[in-house]
Amino acid sequence: MKNLSLTGGNGFVGKNLISYLRSSKDLSIYNIQRTELNGEISLVNTNAVIHLAGKAHDLKKSSDPQEYYTVNFELTKKLYDAFLKSDATKFIFISSVKAAADSVKDSLDENRIPDPITDYGKSKLMAEEYIKSQPLPDGKSYYILRPCMIHGPGNKGNLNLLYQVVKKGIPYPLAAFENKRSFLSVDNLCFVIRELIIRDDIPSGIYNVSDGESLSTSQVVTILSNSLHKKPRLWKISPSFIHAVAKIGDKLHLPLTTERLGKLTESFVVSNNKLMSALNKPLPLSAEEGLALTAKSFKNT
Repeated sequence: MKNLSLTGGNGFVGKNLISYLRSSKDLSIYNIQRTELNGEISLVNTNAVIHLAGKAHDLKKSSDPQEYYTVNFELTKKLYDAFLKSDATKFIFISSVKAAADSVKDSLDENRIPDPITDYGKSKLMAEEYIKSQPLPDGKSYYILRPCMIHGPGNKGNLNLLYQVVKKGIPYPLAAFENKRSFLSVDNLCFVIRELIIRDDIPSGIYNVSDGESLSTSQVVTILSNSLHKKPRLWKISPSFIHAVAKIGDKLHLPLTTERLGKLTESFVVSNNKLMSALNKPLPLSAEEGLALTAKSFKNT
């Protein structure tokens, strides 16, 4: 029996992970509460620590910047120090691809020199660098996971909003933009974390986590439409016309602005080659299979 201590168990990933790990009879999970993290952290009788808790990226830009550093860096530092002093042998930190870059031209891998722009990304990078800088005692390992866009049951993000648009039969007007994005099914993330827990042949380090295949937003709309037994409504309106409308939106404060258009049509491809080489086994779900399962979970809510 391996005893696990986990932070962030009440969040989207945490709830899915606890459910996933509890299906293994050889794993016992203790959910560390935030009040415990604010005090003296005890990791007695713990084999592995999974650190999920953190301050998420605020797309509305209304958060106090200092809060990112307090939660994402200081809290991680405190927990990792407790891990180093404990008998636990593995520390798994859920960071983010945003710790490496906020935009990608080709494909993001672990060799890229990190250059985050936001306080969210910078705070995650600070936590990563602290973990790497500490002498690692014999018998201990650390794993810094950089997931891309995570989705699955209970997800309330942009994918859910896109699903609602498709459900209402509203056409997707940006199909002429050929963007590519990487996604990560929460089931695949849970699988990776379990492999890190139960195996001793995976070296410490930073690992990007994605489903592997990248998909365009038009492909995602098609997958969501299929889950609803609807024909995908894809409008290939001239990109130059869309850009012109977005510029008007900048001046008139309309829903479609240049910044929002960039977010909707940008590419962000994340390579998981290093992780797949270390695991030496396939992920349970393809990108399309994972998105189809997430769409099914939206349908049931």
